[in-house]
Amino acid sequence: MRNAIKIIASKMRPFLKLVLSLFFERKYLEGRYFDIGYDGYLWALKSIWIRNILRLGVPRPWPTGLTCHVSNAKNIFFHPDDLNNFQSPGTYFQNFKGLIHIGHGSYIGPNVGLITANHRLTDLDAHEDAKDIVLGENCWIGMNSVLLPGVILGPRTVVAAGSVVTKSFPEGNVVIGGVPAKSIKMLCSIDSHVLQATA
Repeated sequence: MRNAIKIIASKMRPFLKLVLSLFFERKYLEGRYFDIGYDGYLWALKSIWIRNILRLGVPRPWPTGLTCHVSNAKNIFFHPDDLNNFQSPGTYFQNFKGLIHIGHGSYIGPNVGLITANHRLTDLDAHEDAKDIVLGENCWIGMNSVLLPGVILGPRTVVAAGSVVTKSFPEGNVVIGGVPAKSIKMLCSIDSHVLQATA
């Protein structure tokens, strides 16, 4: 099926984008998965089948895997190049009251939760006021991690698998992990491929 989609997409990109724009906002049909690669077309067709036709999930303005949960599509901001984060199984974006900003080039692993509002301890039927979550560019959130309300991660922050992030690490260039997450190691601020290119 993947090869068939590649052949069709390479010859019919404008037409396919027109058809897909009946289901998704056009701004999400751009970027590397549609303009360079073909995965976006496959994700879009799967999303239409699962969410729009079979109604196994709520339709979203961008292609989304079945087990990806987004509370409020209007409260999440990301670059179309990062559409892959919404195909990751078990991801949970709880943002019905708060905003989530995902920096360009960030990766979110399976079963990750981003939570903008907790339950009230004195009344579990109610929620506390929301606090936005902000991920800087090129962050990596490892599998089974949870980011709690108000967390801000600077660029190039790596969250170790299974971590619970309760506070912000706005400086970036750091590996954090644990429960609660703490700084484990600082990262070099210049990528090795940049150093090789300038040598």
